[in-house]
Amino acid sequence: MPKANEILVRVHAATVTRGDVALRKLPVLLARLFGFKRKSMLGHEFAGEVAAVGAAVTRYSKGEDVFGTTTGLTTGAYAEYICVPADGVLATMPTNIAYEEAAPIPVGGMTALHFLRKGDIARGKKVLVYGASGSVGTFAVQLAVHFGARVTGVCSTSNVGLVKSLGADEVVDYTQQDFTDAGQTYDIVFDAVGKGSPKRSKSVLTEGGAYVSIRSSTKEKREDLLFLGDLLATGEVKAVIDRRYPLEQIPDAHRYVEKGHKRGNVVINVEE
Repeated sequence: MPKANEILVRVHAATVTRGDVALRKLPVLLARLFGFKRKSMLGHEFAGEVAAVGAAVTRYSKGEDVFGTTTGLTTGAYAEYICVPADGVLATMPTNIAYEEAAPIPVGGMTALHFLRKGDIARGKKVLVYGASGSVGTFAVQLAVHFGARVTGVCSTSNVGLVKSLGADEVVDYTQQDFTDAGQTYDIVFDAVGKGSPKRSKSVLTEGGAYVSIRSSTKEKREDLLFLGDLLATGEVKAVIDRRYPLEQIPDAHRYVEKGHKRGNVVINVEE
């Protein structure tokens, strides 16, 4: 049952992120050393229906659809029901969006938005997204297009069509060409997978340009989730879904994500 300031969410969809895989593999002693809170279950983002509200909650009502994160909580989203703080990183879902479309937005979408803003995204700027076919990368391409930037995506051969479909002006197939040899410079280089070389990336930055990477920490904000929800509702941003798994096949979903080749997002359908 939810506490006074909590809501009880009947989870319909969650995801498997690279962060979930990393946290699962993190040794207990190392987690304690760096101050990480280990979760009783994994799952950092969710979409579902409010099943009950605490006595002090006024923002949400029973039956309302919501999406958000469990970041910083000891509970996770791989469950039929979870209790989360009503003042957490949580928002009402757009009415025209399915649960599985909303669930990948909070982590991947907010991460992409955070780093693009950190790089001072603006209309007319040239942005390179390294790892443009992953969860953060697919959102980064769409958001950069929304902000009026000229976007170059870097991905493998099999994902070139996907990245182009998201609005990228140019796509570099890293199996055929190194983006640093293309003779182009960029105002923002965004390493969306944490595997890029900072030294090589900075070599193609314009004077005063910004290099940003998911290796740095982020801060989740509810207002960012609201912003993304509006873009989701209008179709300017969408979640790319690679695979879907039922709740009982989460181990298989983790094995797939751990291979490092997913396109966009892997969704867990908790409640059909």
